Amino acid sequence: MARKHYEWKARDRQIQLGERTLILGVLNITPDSFSDGGKYGDPDRAFARAVELEEEGADIIDIGGESTRPGSARISEAEELRRLVPVLKRLRNKLTVPISVDTYKSGVAEKALELGADIINDPSGLTIDPDLARQVMQADAGLIINHMRGMPETWAKLPPLKNPMVTIAAELDASVHRAVRTGIDRRRIVIDPGLGFGKRKEQNAEILGRLDELARLDMPLLVGPSRKHFLAKESPQETEFASAAAVTAAILHGAHLVRVHDVKSMKAVVEVADEIARARAEAAAIAVGTAGSSAFRAGPR
Repeated sequence: MARKHYEWKARDRQIQLGERTLILGVLNITPDSFSDGGKYGDPDRAFARAVELEEEGADIIDIGGESTRPGSARISEAEELRRLVPVLKRLRNKLTVPISVDTYKSGVAEKALELGADIINDPSGLTIDPDLARQVMQADAGLIINHMRGMPETWAKLPPLKNPMVTIAAELDASVHRAVRTGIDRRRIVIDPGLGFGKRKEQNAEILGRLDELARLDMPLLVGPSRKHFLAKESPQETEFASAAAVTAAILHGAHLVRVHDVKSMKAVVEVADEIARARAEAAAIAVGTAGSSAFRAGPR
């Protein structure tokens, strides 16, 4: 089945989804993120990295000021703003691609949108600070709703998720309805099943393998497998290969966007996966047409 096309609205931008897979380039300005904590805490280095990500082919830059790695502790709104504000000020009107800010705090979202962010990526799926939806609505911004169980500091203690795809679909659908009731246009929302966000290792593979089941929600789909803990191998290079496999699987099962750290390498992965996905869709269309033609010929005279 061909991937459905959508037009994602984010402030005054209309982002076309479905023709090819779009890439969110990750820019963590945290001291404790899983793979790149501490590298871009300095605003000048963060600015340079954002520009580099755009040059490497990122379609959106996703900036995070608070780590959500397993076991990480929460930080205050003031600390998150201390990290984010100087970077957003430096980047304002300096990129041609949209800026997404990864936060679950409405106060941080409000300031980020004031400083030019186009999209808010809420890792909690509107479950922690419901007022975040109001900030997105007032700015006519884009919204990414991510599925998360518990909090990073409690994930190791959570039992396995029962019926993961049924639960994820139902809870994402509920979050989308909350956003729409707040006044957010449905065309401004993208959903993310939240790989690694409170799911056991083996369940993340199941989510990737059954990702196409989320198509029934009729929403554009983002997947962020890059360097997740469940993919970690003995060396960074091996972990990157594991990430490439997960990105490919996500695209072949319907992802419209992927969130990655190494944009340059993953762009090549995305291009090949898109070619395979297009070939599969064309073959499926031909098969349907052939079946229909055969049924017509076999019909009554």
